[in-house]
Amino acid sequence: MTKNIKLMQGNEAVAEGAIIAGCDFFAGYPITPSSEVMEQLSSKLVKLGKVCIQMEDEIAALGAVLGAALGGAKALTASSGPGMSLKAEHIGYASMCEIPCVIVNVMRGGPSTGLPTLPAQGDIMQARWGTHGDHAIIAITPSSVNESLYETIRAFNLAIKYRTPVLILTDEIIGHMREKVVIPNKEDIKEILDVKLPDVPPEKYFPYNYTSGKVTSLAPMGEGYRYHVTGLIHGETGFPSQKTDVIQNAQKWLYDKIYKNIKDIEKFEEFQTEDADILIFAYGSVSRSARQAILMARSAGIKAGLFRPITIWPFPEERVSSLSKKIKKIIVPEMNMGQAVLEVQRNACGSDVYGLNVVNGEPITPDTIYYKIKEVAGA
Repeated sequence: MTKNIKLMQGNEAVAEGAIIAGCDFFAGYPITPSSEVMEQLSSKLVKLGKVCIQMEDEIAALGAVLGAALGGAKALTASSGPGMSLKAEHIGYASMCEIPCVIVNVMRGGPSTGLPTLPAQGDIMQARWGTHGDHAIIAITPSSVNESLYETIRAFNLAIKYRTPVLILTDEIIGHMREKVVIPNKEDIKEILDVKLPDVPPEKYFPYNYTSGKVTSLAPMGEGYRYHVTGLIHGETGFPSQKTDVIQNAQKWLYDKIYKNIKDIEKFEEFQTEDADILIFAYGSVSRSARQAILMARSAGIKAGLFRPITIWPFPEERVSSLSKKIKKIIVPEMNMGQAVLEVQRNACGSDVYGLNVVNGEPITPDTIYYKIKEVAGA
């Protein structure tokens, strides 16, 4: 079979991955540097008889996505920093009501309008804690154009499987760089989950069956399954409750359905960690520079290795802890003032953890990371 090979931008790859995953609906608002996602889908989705709509603002965009998802659509939106701030309340609503959707954040410099056309990684903690209250979240950090395509497909699967919003955190570098991508046929993808009707009749359907330990299928509205949707704490029927046991179970469930399935959700890559004396913890575009810096360090006789989280939330606590027991020096380069480094420090079991922070709108270069490796190694 002839391979379908294209030179694609990262944002284009996200759109292509969404189409392969079966995305039915996109709603968004133009914002640099994510606008190409909507531009691509505005033509491609319509040609497939599906929906792409520009809303009046970022709040309405995610609101439309949640409405579409409740109707049974595979729904997506894309934005950047200021837009993600506006979407925060609806992300919390999606978490509480367990509405599956995918939200792309092509990160740029901030705060406020900041650096609209330059890269940053300042939204890592916003992704985890950007909406009020206790909740778990899934967030993915691709580091290449090709990975942007495949991780978008995985994001849709995770959203449906765990009935949760899933965030894709790329950045301006990944979003706008161009690389070779092999476009897969749908039949070549190992798993593409579809929205399905529940396996019980309407009269026996409970949309929020917290005590079963199993994520209940979300019945698309209009298919005969009647239930209540509210951002208030609710029982298994969806109606609000003030009962303390219901409240406890409902809140705990939002954590348990994610953290009790962390082995299925988490994904990471390691490079030359087997004999490493120094570990580089890097994600997104910075991990590309880190890999080259490690090769430079190895050439200089310094044993460095890379740990790259592909799923950044839930945080890969167990593996970071395990690596830190044998590698006592960890460097965390980030295009922010120090965000993921805090989680590394929390799980590093006494290892020395060093932040490397660049926030001037420029990429972190391999040389910058290499010099930090040499400094930490005392070379």
